[in-house]
Amino acid sequence: MDFLAENNNCGQTILRLVARGNAIIAELLRLSDFIPPVFKLENKNDQPKYGDIISDFSYFKETDFFEERIDSRPELQDLDEELRENNIEILTRFYLAFESIHKYVTDLNRFVDDLDEGVYIQQTLETVLLNSDGKQLMCEALYLYGVMLLIVDMRIDGIVRERLLVSYHRYSAARSAGESNVDDVCKLLRSTGYSSAPSARRPLNYPEEYFGRLPINSTYVNMAIGRLRSDDIYNQISAYPLPEHRSTALASQAAMLYIVLYFAPAMLHTQQAKMREIVDKYFPDNWVISIYMGITVNLVEAWEPYKAAKTALNNVLEAAAVKELSVRHARSMQQLLPIMQQCLQEGALTEVVVLDRIPKLMNTIRNCNVVLRWLMLHTHALQPSAESNKKCRQLRDQVIADSGHQPLQLFQLLLMTAHFELKLKDMFKKLLTEKQSKWETHKTESQERMVELSEVFSGTKPLTRVEKNENLQAWFGEMAKQIGSLSYEDSTSAGRKIVQLIQALEEVQEFHQLETILQVDGIALFVRNSF
Repeated sequence: MDFLAENNNCGQTILRLVARGNAIIAELLRLSDFIPPVFKLENKNDQPKYGDIISDFSYFKETDFFEERIDSRPELQDLDEELRENNIEILTRFYLAFESIHKYVTDLNRFVDDLDEGVYIQQTLETVLLNSDGKQLMCEALYLYGVMLLIVDMRIDGIVRERLLVSYHRYSAARSAGESNVDDVCKLLRSTGYSSAPSARRPLNYPEEYFGRLPINSTYVNMAIGRLRSDDIYNQISAYPLPEHRSTALASQAAMLYIVLYFAPAMLHTQQAKMREIVDKYFPDNWVISIYMGITVNLVEAWEPYKAAKTALNNVLEAAAVKELSVRHARSMQQLLPIMQQCLQEGALTEVVVLDRIPKLMNTIRNCNVVLRWLMLHTHALQPSAESNKKCRQLRDQVIADSGHQPLQLFQLLLMTAHFELKLKDMFKKLLTEKQSKWETHKTESQERMVELSEVFSGTKPLTRVEKNENLQAWFGEMAKQIGSLSYEDSTSAGRKIVQLIQALEEVQEFHQLETILQVDGIALFVRNSF
């Protein structure tokens, strides 16, 4: 049974869970742009005005004192009511998003437990991770939970999260009292001490302690890491056949592995052999990665506290290796710019050119994307945490210097690549739409031309310098029947047969010296081109 079949309860459960995970991340990213400014207390006027009615989790230690202070002052009561009326809707949305994170990981743990307990007939954690769709979804499920936690911490400061949760708890007492997991949500999303401010220091044991607040089945984590380490779970290697493109082919998987490793921090700290294997496979020529929708991470800064990870990464950060990478990608960009300009000239991209040069065109697009990805990631402005790291700044400055970084040329290549991809996509779409009608037209025309040649050699149809030849008459008649028997539905068999027919036609032309008869040669050439 197909793992994702509608009647496969196991596959559908994990598929819906992963879909939910992506929806939660989308909602978190949306909400992070609409945090009510008053809860940040950044304005000099907001601090004295709202400081007595907006609190972090210290509220839970002295709830009675906090509420009595508000009740004893009418002006605070009015301000509190105004704040509630103006923000209850957005506070509810924030809480529901935070709650959905907790529900997501709870459901993920329950799914893994159900696999262990045999709830899904003939399915275990091992069999799911052996299935191509199953291992993708199981790895994605864990990765998405890690991304949720990081996005919450990066986009919504811990102290702001606490104020939002406390305010929701106060203003929706009836609902929050009835919800059994409000306390769990608060425990999961309490402030980690992380701050995105440029001068902020990274908290100790961050983010592994944050990821460990609600434990995940360790067997599941280790098996997911094992699959991500050893398998090409998205089968991307075949799309990037060149060895130097391997890290690009595995970029999505590398981002997942980076996140999932924080659920098993011991590997980052002590397991040097495994980390060396991971770096050699996924990060041999890159140290800045995109972990989700443009959120980038510099591994030099991110893996600084982890001995095994840092040691493994240092092997690829030698000045000579960085220079070789920078020069190679810069040279490739200079070579690709004129090629793309030529491909985008008016009339350069015709159907005949596309069909004759598909491999070369796809190689050009692939090379453009690899070069663009590497140069954009390794020359762009660093995250505040990486900007304060001297090694990160040195590496970025070296790449910019060694590659002779020219942002305008990079942008031009980006635009031309996008334009070329669109034109090629539209042309392929048109070719596929018209494929069957063209097949039938060329098949009919080729069959008629073969019948015409058969008649020419029958002696009944006058044609200059053509003598009657019964063998050729019969042969061309048989060719016409063979062409008529070609089936569009059975494209594999038809393709092999067409190659044989073209070969036979060329051999007959050569053996009987038909090239000397211009009319016959012209008809044969037309048939070969139609094929």
